[in-house]
Amino acid sequence: MLTPSRTAAETRRNPGRMHRLQRVLAIGVAAAALAGCATPQRPVVYRAPPPQPPVTEVVAYPQGKKSDREIRQDRYECYLWAVRASGYDPARMRPTAAPAAPRVLPDPPAGHDTAAGAIAGAVVGAAVSSPHHVGQGAAIGAAVGAVAGAASDAAREERAQRIEDAYAERAARADYGNWGKAEAYRRALSACLEGRGYAVR
Repeated sequence: MLTPSRTAAETRRNPGRMHRLQRVLAIGVAAAALAGCATPQRPVVYRAPPPQPPVTEVVAYPQGKKSDREIRQDRYECYLWAVRASGYDPARMRPTAAPAAPRVLPDPPAGHDTAAGAIAGAVVGAAVSSPHHVGQGAAIGAAVGAVAGAASDAAREERAQRIEDAYAERAARADYGNWGKAEAYRRALSACLEGRGYAVR
């Protein structure tokens, strides 16, 4: 059995061993502290731009002689007919900008589990190692704990990214109204104007 006086005597006989132990322990603690400071960068994700509002404008040229009053009257009557036929009124259904997708951040922030894992690993490594290899056990435990914590941080970051992507997709789908009705309105307006002798583009 080792007594305190015997341990002190061994330390005096082998001072290099104690310095190595302190150095390994200091390196392990420094590595654990630095591992907690490292935060992985979020990958840049390309998102398609939000869809443009539906085109409901129709350019119509009279093919015969028509007065300005006749052109306005034809345009208005065709507008009313297209609204009734399609159920879409572009004057009332103005597009609104799609809501911006919120930024989702992991909680706790990235690097938290890496630091916690390194500290816990150092404590466990020092506790389970032999008394002669406490520093080495702490360093190995800190490294293993930091790797496990980094994996946990990466999983949390990936989960936050998936949630953010789902919000972005939902915001992109919250488009400018009913696209099908807008297209039906445009077709109906074009058909009406063509029937009244206009060239439609």
